[in-house]
Amino acid sequence: MPLPRYKQINTDVTPYYHCISRCVRQSFLCGKDKNSGTNYEHRRKWVQKRLHELTKAFAINLCAYAVMHNHLHVVLHIAKARAEAWSMDEVLLRWRMFYKCPSVVQRYLDEPDAVFTDDELAKIEALSVTYRQRLQCISWFMKLLNEYIARKANKEERCTGYFWERRFRSQAILDDKALASVLAYVDLNPIRANIASTLRSSKFTSIQYRLNAQKAAKIPKFLMPFKGQCPRRFKYLPFSFEDYLHLLEHTRSRKANMEVGTNMKPSISPLTKLNITEEDWCYITTNFEKLFCGPVGSPDTMHQFAEATDRHRSPNMANAQRYLA
Repeated sequence: MPLPRYKQINTDVTPYYHCISRCVRQSFLCGKDKNSGTNYEHRRKWVQKRLHELTKAFAINLCAYAVMHNHLHVVLHIAKARAEAWSMDEVLLRWRMFYKCPSVVQRYLDEPDAVFTDDELAKIEALSVTYRQRLQCISWFMKLLNEYIARKANKEERCTGYFWERRFRSQAILDDKALASVLAYVDLNPIRANIASTLRSSKFTSIQYRLNAQKAAKIPKFLMPFKGQCPRRFKYLPFSFEDYLHLLEHTRSRKANMEVGTNMKPSISPLTKLNITEEDWCYITTNFEKLFCGPVGSPDTMHQFAEATDRHRSPNMANAQRYLA
């Protein structure tokens, strides 16, 4: 039986989460169906565009994503402090980007000179409190992503029913080593699946988006920046983009050389900072979902998360001890 979401997400312990959604019966989200010959490649743009729209409204940063043929990955960061700093009006306007608000809220936003009773003002304030919580909630973020894609796909195929296999799966990411591993796992997904050979040709992934932004000498507009890419007062990923890119390139090259039987000399210097061996790094970034089905981090952080979420045990503790201690 699936765990309730409050046992999977706790922002007091970590703001980072890896979320996965898969299609029913191996239906195609994107790509080309070899049996029917139907091409669904255009749907990748749906997903990417929707992710960018959601990050503009929500107090949730998009760290990484990969849109695959029948599933998608996102790594999200909950910016709780940013949501709490919004004014009531800003909260209402952000929520209205996706939902039609009650008439009293519509009037409050559209008619500056309107007069309201105390009860109406109390209702507006109560709704803003609700919306503020939703705008920093991963469940609402994924709901607005998955429902939108499901409706468009069903309309295109002229059918009804479930499009996604089940509710989305989420993994709490508890420390820097786990975070670097899951980011690389997501960004290298097309290369592992042999549908891309380089990072730049990995279409509809966050790493391609970051590389395109770098080529244009810009900071990725819809992605959480790395350390050194923005002023210190802003939230950023806790390592440099240069180190991260070096890790990805070496991991990609190692995979390519292993396929042709060529050995490579160990040269991933950023792994020294993460205190992880090259062999362990390559194994984790290839088998992340197989190794970890729940929260991911060192044994200590996994115990801490289990206590905070009232879980009786932490799954995959042996793998955490082996690879992330």
